[in-house]
Amino acid sequence: MGAGHTHVELDGPAPRASERASIVLGSCVAAVLFLTIVGAMVVWPSSWDMLGSEPTVDPSSRWVTAEVTSERADGTYGAVIQGEEDAGEVTLLETGDPTLVVEVGDVVRALELPEGELVFSDFERGSPVLLLFVVYALLVVAIARWRGLGALLGLVAAFGIIIFFTTPALLSGGDPLIIGLVTGSGALFVLLYLAHGVNARTTTAYLGTLAGLSITALLAWWAVDASKLTGIWSEEGVHLEFWTRGVSLSGLVLCGIILAGLGVLNDVTITQASALWELRRARPDMSRLELFRRTMRIGRDHIASTVYTIAFAYVGAALPTILFVSLYDQSVGRTLTSADIAEEVVRTLVSSIGLVLAVPLTTAIGAAVVGKDAVVEPMVEKADEDADGSESVDLDGAPDAEEGDARRHGGTSGTMET
Repeated sequence: MGAGHTHVELDGPAPRASERASIVLGSCVAAVLFLTIVGAMVVWPSSWDMLGSEPTVDPSSRWVTAEVTSERADGTYGAVIQGEEDAGEVTLLETGDPTLVVEVGDVVRALELPEGELVFSDFERGSPVLLLFVVYALLVVAIARWRGLGALLGLVAAFGIIIFFTTPALLSGGDPLIIGLVTGSGALFVLLYLAHGVNARTTTAYLGTLAGLSITALLAWWAVDASKLTGIWSEEGVHLEFWTRGVSLSGLVLCGIILAGLGVLNDVTITQASALWELRRARPDMSRLELFRRTMRIGRDHIASTVYTIAFAYVGAALPTILFVSLYDQSVGRTLTSADIAEEVVRTLVSSIGLVLAVPLTTAIGAAVVGKDAVVEPMVEKADEDADGSESVDLDGAPDAEEGDARRHGGTSGTMET
């Protein structure tokens, strides 16, 4: 064939799913979204008035940010309220806690009393936290580029769902099991497709994650009831019990367990989906059973590493509680099943079970959908140039004479000409 040849770039656009595979995956996602919308309508918040309804201070007082300018002999401090420097120093009362050491130059959060004095509340951490976030966001975008930006936008959208749907739905007394599943399905949909693009691999991971999430939700529903996790042992639980009698604290524990495993589940399923599609692309002749087996070899390594990752993440979060409970003279078994620790233990075990099962579920879904003809290689057409030095193969499989010489002399460029 002459100058009218076309090329397939091996490092060009990624392969796409066949029309049949796309239809199957799209139909599954449509069914999931339909159930998600129905579930959201069932537990839709009756009101958003409870958000921000509890005042943090007496109306005669106000929160201010102040910089400590001096330390006085009577134990108080001199401070200047930010934005009101012309008013001069005001008195900042001592913290009353010997572990909180306030020094000159510290920026603090304080309550201004009607008498004009300031009561120390906490240190102002806005600047270092904001700096960490900016560094984190810049690194994500610089290294992951558009996918990193999509992941950040998806994270913002997911937290928007939690704040403006999950929170008011729970405060309105909605079923925590349905709320957790609807939140997980909606947040994952936004996160996955913004971060990884709208493609068959992402859809495979989405369906696999939902399968693992469903199992996690059912296990959590049983475990919270069987373990009698009431949720009243935390300070936040006590305050919610006092302020909002309509909120089920055990339901909050259930919903929290469901949402806690989303990130780890997503990590595992994305890896499995990508590995499966790449194996199918490399070996289109492979049977579905063989494809499942080979992908599971990759999944087993990921399971082994992620199980202790999630365990140590929960241990780190509960470390102060573990230290406190360990001071008592009691057995390890009693410590792990105490009200303070049992919630974290159940959360870890339930999330780990869902994580382990998400790997074969994702692999099975992918192997069932990704048939031998599911991967379609993209065709990139361009004009053929005699001096481009590329290795080309005609559609009938016969190489041109010049191309044979190029192969013998190592003159290949990694492209296939068709």
